[in-house]
Amino acid sequence: MDTDNNTGEAPTAAEVDEKLYSRQLYVMGHEAQRRMMASRAVLIGLSGLGVEIAKNIILAGISGVTLCDPQPPNSFDLGGNFYLTEGDLGSGNSRGELCRDKLAELNEYVKVDVASNVTSLKDEGGLLGLVEGASCVVVTIPLPTSLLCAINEKCRASNACFINTLTTGVFGYVFCDFGTSFVISDKDGENPATSQVENILTSNPALVKVLEDQGRHGLETGDHVTFSKVKGLDGMLNDSKTTFEVRVTGPFTFELVGVDSSQCSEPATQGYITQVKTPTTMSFKTYRESLTDHGELMMSDFAKFDRPPLLHLAYRALASYAESNDMEYPTPGDMTAAQAVLDIAKSMASDKILDSNTAADRIILHLASGSRSILSPMCATLGGIVGQEVLKACSGKFTPINGFFYFDADECLPDAPLPASDVSPTGSSRYDSTIAVFGKEAQQKLLDLNYFLIGAGAIGCEMLKNWAMMGVACGEKGKIHITDMDRIEKSNLSRQFLFRNSDINEFKSACGARAAKAMNPDMNITPYQEKVGADTEELFGDDFYDKLNGVCTALDNVEARLYVDQRCLFYQLPMLESGTLGTKGNTQVVIPNVTENYGATRDPPEKSIPVCTLKNFPNQIQHTLQWARDYFEGEFKQSAEDVNSYLSNPDYAESLSGQQSTKAETVMSIRKTLVDERPVSFEDCVVWARLKFEKLFNNQVRQLLFNFPEDQVTSQGTKFWSGSKRCPKPLVFDLSSKCEDANMRNHFDFIVAAANLRAHMFGIKGRTDEEYFVEVLQSVIVPDFTPVDGVKIASSEAEAKEESKAQSTGDMIESEVEAILEGLPKPGELAGFKLNPIEFDKDLDDHMLFVTACSNLRALNYAIPTEDTHRSRAIAGRIIPAIATTTALVTGLICLELYKIVGTSQKELKLDAYKNGFVNLAIPFMTLSEPTAPKTTKATLKGEEWNWTAWDCLAMNVGDITLDEFIQYFEKEYNLDVSMISHGVSILFSFFANKKEVGRA
Repeated sequence: MDTDNNTGEAPTAAEVDEKLYSRQLYVMGHEAQRRMMASRAVLIGLSGLGVEIAKNIILAGISGVTLCDPQPPNSFDLGGNFYLTEGDLGSGNSRGELCRDKLAELNEYVKVDVASNVTSLKDEGGLLGLVEGASCVVVTIPLPTSLLCAINEKCRASNACFINTLTTGVFGYVFCDFGTSFVISDKDGENPATSQVENILTSNPALVKVLEDQGRHGLETGDHVTFSKVKGLDGMLNDSKTTFEVRVTGPFTFELVGVDSSQCSEPATQGYITQVKTPTTMSFKTYRESLTDHGELMMSDFAKFDRPPLLHLAYRALASYAESNDMEYPTPGDMTAAQAVLDIAKSMASDKILDSNTAADRIILHLASGSRSILSPMCATLGGIVGQEVLKACSGKFTPINGFFYFDADECLPDAPLPASDVSPTGSSRYDSTIAVFGKEAQQKLLDLNYFLIGAGAIGCEMLKNWAMMGVACGEKGKIHITDMDRIEKSNLSRQFLFRNSDINEFKSACGARAAKAMNPDMNITPYQEKVGADTEELFGDDFYDKLNGVCTALDNVEARLYVDQRCLFYQLPMLESGTLGTKGNTQVVIPNVTENYGATRDPPEKSIPVCTLKNFPNQIQHTLQWARDYFEGEFKQSAEDVNSYLSNPDYAESLSGQQSTKAETVMSIRKTLVDERPVSFEDCVVWARLKFEKLFNNQVRQLLFNFPEDQVTSQGTKFWSGSKRCPKPLVFDLSSKCEDANMRNHFDFIVAAANLRAHMFGIKGRTDEEYFVEVLQSVIVPDFTPVDGVKIASSEAEAKEESKAQSTGDMIESEVEAILEGLPKPGELAGFKLNPIEFDKDLDDHMLFVTACSNLRALNYAIPTEDTHRSRAIAGRIIPAIATTTALVTGLICLELYKIVGTSQKELKLDAYKNGFVNLAIPFMTLSEPTAPKTTKATLKGEEWNWTAWDCLAMNVGDITLDEFIQYFEKEYNLDVSMISHGVSILFSFFANKKEVGRA
């Protein structure tokens, strides 16, 4: 199979809906998204795993999905298929028909149809006929090996990718065959490495050194790069489209292969370097070949290095058993049938893998006994993985799984298979699958759980779906509390699958609770719209936490996680934590007294941009975007709020007394906004925008160059404008100007966006027609500007701090401030007048148009490569890339840990049974590892050694006593000296405190 469809330009397709796919586009990119929108997948099998995969690829926005499953549902399907109900059993409808409409609701752009011509899974001709025209065919249910091989071979002949995947209890596998030459446009999805030139020597070959304060270049020998905005080397690197191969000579240096710069008149001193991603090609084995020669198998848990070959053998034996029993797997608890599978495996094992290996026997017996079970967490885990593999097949982006991948969570299982009486199915219950693996006692524990789910976004939605299938809090004693302050936006719909267009602007927690209850009406769930923090401890306090069995976080910031972590430490509760970043995901299980808590290890804080860099010496687009955002906040939000405060507060002058450092700046801003520059028409707003352009991108730069001329030399004899300091150039206004990198009309865009934002702030109707702007701008008189002496400009961070201190003392005397206030219109003269402060919102196009144009204009000042609105939105809005596949996967892993927390009477779990996870679906990569034990500190308590951890506490019930009595009791009871007592951020006692004050406390 030659997958030429994955090379060259993306096929023509409908325009990408950037509002819907906003966060996903930062994972896949526009070109890959367009390829997906021109691709169709065939899905054979709509049990739990099949519907999970369908959900993920429909949310992602491929062109169409054909569902093929003529089988009627059974009770085991209900354990993982969230679109089937107990009422569907015996209805006479097929799984494909029952799921189609609900899947189609997920994305209006995706055509979802049912292969109604295939009436039996034994119809080989009908199944093979589905392959034509498909980009990918996925089989998710047991089929005879011969039929799987036939479908695979048909896929190869039809230039389609083939995926086979199954879940059986807590075991599962994925197989991929994408042909003999599958072209991958981007193997890992990482942003191209970028760096800045410090110098390029006139040598053969040309030797490049990058600025060390910007970090390592991140390149490998054989990589290709482009250059832009290079100063020097006689213009030989001026073409930003020419690529050069590199040979790495160090972390900050590399050579340009075949480039001789020895004859150039001068070295290069500045410029930008960007890695170029080059396509790679992969070759795959067929399903038939891989069954007998699986090659290297992808690992998921290095503590189980021998597990993948064992599971490969076990699944071959299970398939053989099924083919001898009319494609039926063993009934739960039927140990005779399970033993038959084990015997088949032993007869197949040519490498003696099962000889005298009771641990391996246990795995195969468990797999066989629970093989009919469809567990939602397993479906979510493999559904996330396979969903991404389908997107790889459709887009040609990211590295596919090559051959087989096996996954298991056998730590959840009891040591031996449970007796038939404990796992026998009812044939009508949603919980038959869970009972088949874990038994009736474990299922009852799930039904009785009381859990707090914090967050109802993408992870929260997936968690609710899994819990509804598992039966969490679906018993009389169970209860789920879910809270989320946010409302639903359109950009949520490509990942947060419980929501629909009709839910936009509704609270996420309420809609999520309602959708989960529709999946399982027995779920007891209460939604809240409250933030979890110190200010809501009256609601989420002792009584609340005392009734919980655990907490699950679905948060998007570290600060909130750390607060919840402290609550879990205090109340001794398990915490299930997970997060995603594009195709990357992580999970952490926190168990009281067994694992370390979430806050025990933390990432280092992000580096902030120095003030002097932002104000005068930017060298990256991140700097100009931050500057543009700050300017937006000051010009369109803060100035309006200051005016409104003045107009609404009769004692405004008095309120400024506590703002000595900013008083003068504030009153001058009010005068400028309310008097000097107050518009009365939209034309005034256009004129204001044009004058702002001149001030920001011409006059200020000319003043900077007046203070620091282009040829200035420092006291050390080096050029002032060198290294990371880029010499700016003032911009001359040109309405038709377009920037080369982003191909945007930044001059025009700035005027349009600034004028309309200004008009909105003053309640004036705006407009965007170009003819009007051209006409008005022709009559604008721009005053001449002459740089002046005496203007102080900080050239370093130290000088910037000194300048800030000087400004805080204020150059304006109090009488001048009072004079400005006195000259302002009195609030009574402007009764009813109020400005509209504008809060920056990255998802509003007019806000981003201003920020992008403003940033790009400043970038043009400093010869920094510009960015388009899409990329600028990600940087300025600090958008976290997200896709449904990763979200499904991490919640599946977390829910497998919940099985362990609930536990089984047959087995006591220790630290090594729990698993933290890290995944990267782009590579692909998964690693599960044992959590870290809590750090211990040695102490002596009542004469004995005590190794205490963050989980430990001393419980004291001594009634209402004074602080002094408490200290005396503590010293007497525990023979320990008290050096300090604190509560929250308040110190109640310290060893240097006044003794008399302590006695009175």
